[in-house]
Amino acid sequence: MSIGKVVVLGGGLAGCEAAYAAVKAGLKVVIHEMKPVRFSPAHTMETLGELVCSNSLKSESLENASGVLKEEMRLLGSVVLEAADTTRVPAGKTLAVDRTEFSAFITARLVALGVDIIRGEVTGLPSDRPLVIATGPLTSDSFAGSIQSLVGAESLNFYDAVAPIVYADSIDMDNAFRQSRYGKGGDDYINCPMNEEEYRMFYEELVKADTASARSFEDMRSFEACMPIEVMAHRGPKTLLFGPMRPVGLIDPRTGVRPFAVVQLRSENASMTLYNLVGFQTRLTFGEQKRVLGLIPALKRAEYARYGKLHRNSYIDSPRLLTQTGQLRAEPSIIFAGQMTGVEGYVESSVSGIMAGINAARLIRGLGAVCPPETTVTGALMRHISDISVKKFSPMNANFGLLPEVKGRDRREVQARRACEDMARWINDCLAT
Repeated sequence: MSIGKVVVLGGGLAGCEAAYAAVKAGLKVVIHEMKPVRFSPAHTMETLGELVCSNSLKSESLENASGVLKEEMRLLGSVVLEAADTTRVPAGKTLAVDRTEFSAFITARLVALGVDIIRGEVTGLPSDRPLVIATGPLTSDSFAGSIQSLVGAESLNFYDAVAPIVYADSIDMDNAFRQSRYGKGGDDYINCPMNEEEYRMFYEELVKADTASARSFEDMRSFEACMPIEVMAHRGPKTLLFGPMRPVGLIDPRTGVRPFAVVQLRSENASMTLYNLVGFQTRLTFGEQKRVLGLIPALKRAEYARYGKLHRNSYIDSPRLLTQTGQLRAEPSIIFAGQMTGVEGYVESSVSGIMAGINAARLIRGLGAVCPPETTVTGALMRHISDISVKKFSPMNANFGLLPEVKGRDRREVQARRACEDMARWINDCLAT
């Protein structure tokens, strides 16, 4: 076992952030990166920190949780944002970059700081501790087998099929009611009823809506067990009525009769600020999701914390496996980071990497691992992916619904200001020494 060395598996954004945080703490760091010996189906550059899906790192506005998260990352000392600020291209309030220069900047920065980059695929679990696993959503089959051996085959997912999530306070409760089917389980669900005409209009728009294209390496047959709603709809106008929109076991208290169709919403977190559209996994474009789902009366003014999507994405069942510090419950000297943990998005992956690097360095120094307060976007996100009360886990992006609820019209502004202030205070109190 190496002493005083942090080993990081994966040179994506999370791995680079973990390495950067650890090397800045004065430790020797090694990154194992399989490129260019082997490339994933989506990667083409030899450099580290490659952006695959887009050159956008989302909004910088503090009206958006992603913007608040970036401010927190700057306070933490993010190499990803250092690179982004240096290589950015005009895109309004969106942080967009030159992908090639961005990746080259990160690689050069880590090399200049003395990070040892070892090229070649790692197929088995190294004995080094602490160990940061940040191999990403396209983890190779051979190393995925090692992760399965570590966490259990049932705890590693290879495809991500998720339904949209709406903010609770954007649901029109005048057109919805709380009830479980046949009265079993209490009022666990919010039900969004539709009459026959409303359903017909919804169905007609759904079957002609635009869908996002699958990437070349994604075999959509793998999603047969969690079929997209638009695919179900194309099988006939009544298919949804026997699937996710079935009204059986429900009585609308406004009418005293069973609705023609129902969309059920299930709470996504313990504070019930976020609700998942049950069974509504979809490949509709984000714009079409908002338009078509807006035809459901209770969701006509819905605001989305996350849109639905189906894509290849290896991730673990983090609530059952990880602590809020990213450590494996069964072996705390192993820390997971990045999309493997179920954080969704570039900046979310990056910040989990920062926390992994900070905590790996603390473990070497005999200090306890730490997590920012729940009032920060970083802390809220880390707590969500490790929340044992989350029964059916799926990847989550940064959103205000994860933060403790604040009342009032300016609640987002209050949450954003508090998050930045609390992160600065936490860094001064917890990381300054």
